[in-house]
Amino acid sequence: MKISAKGLALIKEFEGCELTAYFCPAGVLTIGIGSTGPHVYEGMRITQAEADALLLKDLVRFEKAVNELVKVPMTQGAYDALVSFTFNCGEGAFAESTLLRELNEGKDPNAVAKAQLPRWTNGGLAGLVRRRAAEVELFCSGPAAATSPATVNITAMQATLLKK
Repeated sequence: MKISAKGLALIKEFEGCELTAYFCPAGVLTIGIGSTGPHVYEGMRITQAEADALLLKDLVRFEKAVNELVKVPMTQGAYDALVSFTFNCGEGAFAESTLLRELNEGKDPNAVAKAQLPRWTNGGLAGLVRRRAAEVELFCSGPAAATSPATVNITAMQATLLKK
């Protein structure tokens, strides 16, 4: 799957955009729309186009993580919410989360999202509380996840002859 426009908008809304490198509240050097890593250095300045390009480049790894780690069917809304969550918290945190474990155990996905996403607010930081609420809303939006129809195997116990 790939992130939709709704998922992208959610990430942009909560990450914001800074064209000059800064230290986020966690002390990580960041630029653009939440871009971190060795490519970011103090005093760095970029354009809006570069910020948008960095976001798309960064999203590849978070989409890959969600696609590889989630083993059950997802709606687009659920996928988008999980990519947003993973973008914010990191692939490692998502991989080790109760959220992922319970989803992969086949528990009710909406109930899991409602119970687990709000736990990730770093002690109730207002911005993270709002972000998790938006992720829960996006996760639970739309139709239920598509599931494959049940398969029934029928084995003949005796040879029969059908006549008109």
